[in-house]
Amino acid sequence: MTTPARAFLPGLELSRILYEEAVRPVLDAELPGLRYAAARVGPGSEVLGFDTARSADHEWGPRLDLFLEPADANAHGERIHRLLAERLPKQVRGWPTHFRHADPADPVGHMELTDGPVDHRVGVRVAGGWLHGQLGLRGTAPGGGLPELTVRDWLAVPQQKLAEVTGGAVFHDGVGTLTRAREALAWYPDQVWRYLLACQWQRIAQEEAFVGRCAEVGDDLGSAVVAGRSVRDLMRLCLLLEREYAPYSKWLGSAFARLPRAGELLLSLRGAVTAGDYATRERHLCDAYERVAAAQNRTGLTEVVDPARRPYHNRPFQVLHAERFAHALARTVTDPELRDLPLTGAVDQWADSTDFLGRPGAVRAAVEALG
Repeated sequence: MTTPARAFLPGLELSRILYEEAVRPVLDAELPGLRYAAARVGPGSEVLGFDTARSADHEWGPRLDLFLEPADANAHGERIHRLLAERLPKQVRGWPTHFRHADPADPVGHMELTDGPVDHRVGVRVAGGWLHGQLGLRGTAPGGGLPELTVRDWLAVPQQKLAEVTGGAVFHDGVGTLTRAREALAWYPDQVWRYLLACQWQRIAQEEAFVGRCAEVGDDLGSAVVAGRSVRDLMRLCLLLEREYAPYSKWLGSAFARLPRAGELLLSLRGAVTAGDYATRERHLCDAYERVAAAQNRTGLTEVVDPARRPYHNRPFQVLHAERFAHALARTVTDPELRDLPLTGAVDQWADSTDFLGRPGAVRAAVEALG
């Protein structure tokens, strides 16, 4: 059976309805007293609030996860899966609860109506195990929950993963492990935050003069590419300043656009990436540098640093000399583990390979090597 056309409903709302109208009644009837959390967290555009009708073409729909205590997951996990396969409605607000696989070897599911048991997307998990897998952590806490993260843990977790754990929605939590973990991961510890801000300013400092140098030798394309990189770094810096985890590239612009200061920067950032000549490109970039530098000063994290543009040494390029902000922030980092690290930052400040960032063991080894 094929999927009927339906008006779009945000995925988190669809998941809430699935839980309240379909999953909870089955659990209450068959396993009264079972302690669990029900949530829509983890991968998925709806978790970050960016899903649209386009998202419905794969791995989107009425879905959620149930987080049980380890003993309960072992005792009841398979039964819960079978019960829901037999008793879930075939549709929720017109959206099928059954997911087909075009290729048995392909884990990606597509919604489709069925006359038989529902191949649903209600996972049964143990919160501690899920959190460890999601974040690539080592060690366990009492009760299998989230251990206190070390400095190296924070540096080895991409912001996208942190956004997936702290985003989405928890519809019920009778266990507490998931809610406590989300609270603990809501934002970086102060010293880690200061260090990451310093590293982000350092990234900008490393290339801000290249926009002019490329143009000077006739490489306007190279100048534009460097400008685009600088704009991306500024967007990620703004998210850091606003204490918002940066998602991966597909949703970076959408996340940035939600920030309170996005409006005052959009004209400059767009101008920098669309400019047809170096002079315009430089002017827009410097406008953006100054505004973000002023925002950095307003945080009160460091002494005030002059946010005005200036020449790049004796060359005819206008820059911010962003290293001034990096160094000012670095001077406020007193944690001994962070203080002696190079200004490279967390893993997704220096690496953006999806395949690499998806391998926690390799990420951890690389972070350890940098330290």
